[in-house]
Amino acid sequence: VDLIPSSIELSGMEMTLVNAMSREFTMKSYLHGLKKDYDYILIDCMPSLGMLTINALAAADSVIVPVQAHYLPLKGMTQLTRTISKVQRQINPQLKVDGVLLTLADMRTNFARVTAESLRQNYGRALNVYHTVIPVVVKAAESSAAGKSIYSYDKNSLAAKAYLEFTKEVLRDGQRQQNRAESARSR
Repeated sequence: VDLIPSSIELSGMEMTLVNAMSREFTMKSYLHGLKKDYDYILIDCMPSLGMLTINALAAADSVIVPVQAHYLPLKGMTQLTRTISKVQRQINPQLKVDGVLLTLADMRTNFARVTAESLRQNYGRALNVYHTVIPVVVKAAESSAAGKSIYSYDKNSLAAKAYLEFTKEVLRDGQRQQNRAESARSR
């Protein structure tokens, strides 16, 4: 496992990319040489639809969309799905959406339950909405402040268990997709 952390200098990259040639493909060009050394490359983006996110979508094979269990992030899904469709049409036709993950959810509240139901009703027919929900828990914030993963900070926390369950769900979905593709090729 290798990690390339972000830094404050990355914020200036957005402005640099505005005038760059083939600016949408900067990250893809960089990662192209690295792909052979890794089974997976995960790109975590800030919640914006700027050039860095467009670069990540151009470089990615697939995307998992995390959505906080709040009104505004749910409303932002419309713009994000439009942007992803545009990237698929114009920049990266192979990009697929693996699914949507509900995060920072306090499922004890009516608001979070209504938000989850709205997400499933509005997007569930077109997109895979993962069954796993990442809860809002103090341990997750504490682990970030401590500079540790949730697993090394408190592997028995609700957040660690939820992320583990989510990982299993993603792997199951990936295996199903791979089995379908192999079955289609053998016909």
